[in-house]
Amino acid sequence: MTLSRQESAAVWALALGQTLGYACFFYIFAALVLVWQRVLPWGDGVLALGPLLAIGVTAALSPQVGRWVDRGHALRLMGFGTVLGAASLALLALATHPAIYLLAFAGLGAAASATLYEVCFALLIRRFGAEARGPITRVTLVAGLASTLAFPAGAGLAAAFGWQVAVWVAVAVVLGLMLPLQLWGAHHLGGGRRKDTPPPRTGAAWSAILARPGVLGLMALFALLNLDHWMLVSLIRPILADLGVSETRAVLAAALIGPAQVLGRLALMAAGARLNTRIAARLTVLAMLAGPLFLLLSGGGALLVFAFALAQGAAMGILTILKPLMISEVNGPADYAASAAAISLPAMLSTAVAPLLGTWIMGQGGPEALIGVTLVLALGALGLVLRPARAQ
Repeated sequence: MTLSRQESAAVWALALGQTLGYACFFYIFAALVLVWQRVLPWGDGVLALGPLLAIGVTAALSPQVGRWVDRGHALRLMGFGTVLGAASLALLALATHPAIYLLAFAGLGAAASATLYEVCFALLIRRFGAEARGPITRVTLVAGLASTLAFPAGAGLAAAFGWQVAVWVAVAVVLGLMLPLQLWGAHHLGGGRRKDTPPPRTGAAWSAILARPGVLGLMALFALLNLDHWMLVSLIRPILADLGVSETRAVLAAALIGPAQVLGRLALMAAGARLNTRIAARLTVLAMLAGPLFLLLSGGGALLVFAFALAQGAAMGILTILKPLMISEVNGPADYAASAAAISLPAMLSTAVAPLLGTWIMGQGGPEALIGVTLVLALGALGLVLRPARAQ
C-alpha cells in the first residue's frame, strides 16, 4: 500500500519508539541479569521472579487494555504507559530490597501492556485494516534491533559505571526519546481510528472469540513458541556461560538475535505474496527447531552458537509479523485488540513463567536439559502448524 508522507513518518516514529520501549522495558532483565547475580544478594529465584511478575501483570491487564484500544484510547495508553515505565525504571535503579525490585518489575509489566507491540499493532490494524502488513513490517524491522541495543549498552554501561547508572540512562531515553516518538506517531495515525469510518466497536465477548474456528490452535501455537523462545533468550547469557562460551562471544551472540530478527523480516518481505502465511508459519517453526539443536550440538563452539542466534532470531522476527496477521485473518480488523488479547493470553503467561521455569530446569539438569525441553516445545508447535487447515 502507499502511505501518505505523514502516515509514513508516523509509522517510523512508532518503530523507533517500540525499539526503545523493548530495549528499556523488556530486555533490561536479560541485559543486566549477570551483573545482578554478582552484586545483589537476593538469589536467582528472586531475580527471575521480576520478569515473571512483569509479564504476569501484562497478561492480567491485556483484556482491559484491549477494550480501551478498541474504544480508540491507544494514544492515551501509550502516553501514560511510557511515563509509568520511566517511573518504574527509576524505582528499579533505587531498589535496595527485593520488594522494591519486584514492585519495579510489576510497573514495567503495566507499562509494557500499554505501550508495546500489542497496542501498536492494534493501532496499525485498526488504521490500515487488511493493508497493515506493510506498516507492521516497518515497525518490526526497526524494533528487532532492540536486543542489539540493550545487550551491549547494558553490559557496557554496567561495567563502566555500575548497573544503577545503566538503568538511569534507560529512564532518560524513555522520557527524552520514546515518549515524544510514541505520542507523535499515535497522534498522526488518529489514535488507531480508520479514515472515513465510524468509531471502533467496544470489543467482542471472549466466549464469542474463543468459539471462532482456528482460535484455540493459535493460542496453543503462540504459547508453545513463546515458552520455547523466552526460556532461551531470557537466560541466554547464563546458558552460554555454562556451555563454556566466553563472555565476549556470549554478548555478541545475544546481540545477534536482534539483527537476525530483521533479516528474517526482510526475507518475509522479499518473498511477498509468493509465500503465504501458512507456509511461512511452517518454515518459522522449523527454524525454531533448528536453533536449539544448533546450541545443543555446539559444545560451546562459536560457529553453531552464532547459528543458533541467527535461526532463533530470524524465526521470532518473522513470527512477530505473522502473529497479528494470523489473528486478523481469523477475527478481522473489528475488535482486533480484544481478540488479540484473548489469543495472546496463554503466550503471555508462557513468557511470564519462562525465566523462572528455565532457571529451575537449568538448576536440575544444566543447560543441556533446558535446551532439550525447548526442542520438545518446538516439536509440539510443528505438529500444530502441520495440521490440515480444517483442524486448526
